[in-house]
Amino acid sequence: MDNLISIVTFIPAIGAAIMALFLRGDDEAAQRNAKWLALAATSASLLASLFLLAGFDPQDTGFQFVEEGEWIMGLTYRMGVDGISILFVMLTTFLMPITILACWDVTHRVKEYMIAFLVLETLMLGVFTALDLVLFYLFFEGGLIPMFLIIGIWGGKERIYASFKFFLYTFFGSVLMLVAMIAMYVDAGTTCIGGCEGTSLLTHTFASGTLDIAGVQVIGGLQTLLWLAFFASFAVKMPMWPVHTWLPDAHVQAPTAGSVVLAAILLKMGGYGFLRFSLPMFPVASDLLADFVLWLSAIAIVYTSLVALMQEDMKKLIAYSSVAHMGYVTAGIFAANQQGVDGAIFQMLSHGFISGALFLCVGVIYDRMHTREIDAYGGLVNRMPAYAAVFMLFTMANVGLPGTSGFVGEFLTLMGMFQANTWVAAVAATGVILSAAYALWLYRRVVMGDLIKESLKSITDMTTRERAIFAPLIVMTILLGVYPSLVTDIIGPSVEALLGSYDTAVAEHAATSMVASNGGSH
Repeated sequence: MDNLISIVTFIPAIGAAIMALFLRGDDEAAQRNAKWLALAATSASLLASLFLLAGFDPQDTGFQFVEEGEWIMGLTYRMGVDGISILFVMLTTFLMPITILACWDVTHRVKEYMIAFLVLETLMLGVFTALDLVLFYLFFEGGLIPMFLIIGIWGGKERIYASFKFFLYTFFGSVLMLVAMIAMYVDAGTTCIGGCEGTSLLTHTFASGTLDIAGVQVIGGLQTLLWLAFFASFAVKMPMWPVHTWLPDAHVQAPTAGSVVLAAILLKMGGYGFLRFSLPMFPVASDLLADFVLWLSAIAIVYTSLVALMQEDMKKLIAYSSVAHMGYVTAGIFAANQQGVDGAIFQMLSHGFISGALFLCVGVIYDRMHTREIDAYGGLVNRMPAYAAVFMLFTMANVGLPGTSGFVGEFLTLMGMFQANTWVAAVAATGVILSAAYALWLYRRVVMGDLIKESLKSITDMTTRERAIFAPLIVMTILLGVYPSLVTDIIGPSVEALLGSYDTAVAEHAATSMVASNGGSH
């Protein structure tokens, strides 16, 4: 089908436009119509993406379903997917109907709330499908606006502080990326990301000698500077330590549905950016600075796991857990081997299901008790056995229990790390023990024990709607845990092709450097 990617991407935006133009009033009927329209739009996008997946050929390592056309001011509208991006598209379309169902009880400015989520879905899908530098940047930056509004309008008591911190941190990193993109266009003469007629950015090396800045020579030259600019943007988005501090504040203040999207999808844009830009476009710089990223990742895993142990707020604990798990992702990517990159992508997809489910678990009891303080709970298993079982499953998956998707991602990334740097792998492996400590500590204090607190004695178990929300997440977490080749068969050929070109570029640069040094010694 022609234009299938555009259909998948823009169905939510069309739903938002219909809602903005034709839905009037804020009575109960209007609110219900807004929710059903949002659910219909996200479900239609999911259905269209299934056709995309069905027609995708994993053995073709190039971009598929490519759409190209003239846009504005000489810029090109190019969209497409490969083995790396197709599953991020599926993750987004899969989670958004669940997210809409999760905010069914919202009563404040419902139409605007649903519009924000629908626009956000289109922008997130655009990031994963854009094959033009300018288009990618517009989608990447555009996603800040609806999330800024979701936190700032529907968030908690400190929502204004959290929303501005989120916006400023991520925007500052992206400004550096914009400067780098302009330099890339000047150097390469194209904004095309891949599969274009003539030169595309993927085939351009950006290795223009060494740049002299105020008399100081920068090793690797232009490529290293560009790598650092992109790294600043993607590291904040992940977020990596030490630029992670915006995430706990954003999670604590965001409404439940906002936290789900933030953790499950938005954070993955950073990892996707490393895979789409850092490794293929700046291979020499990526190789040069790989140990730097590996050690940052290892520190992040240990440090944020220890910080998670100290938390008294459930959302904050899960937020720090997310930072730790993203540490495995960045380490796997910059290990730059098949197991590491496969594991990083798998970990991102798995984390989307598990972290989204954990924030939904917090939302279930927050809706009933209106507090996220861990000390306010205890003994919930006595009144909420179904909730206790669901929370247990996702706690175990978060720890990386074999048989769940969490295990596969962590195991593969640790294998990749071990091949790249044994010491980094040893430090990172302690994160597995620490994650068990904070996750089980949280579960024991909230769910286990006697039901002593009077306020909890009338709490009710999950409703049918809440059980329906968790069902697909449970299925995916277990299915990917016992049958990981569902993912690895799709991503494997594309990752192999990416690493092949990466290794070739690094080897060629090493050979050139050796020839140059030998020539200089005679």
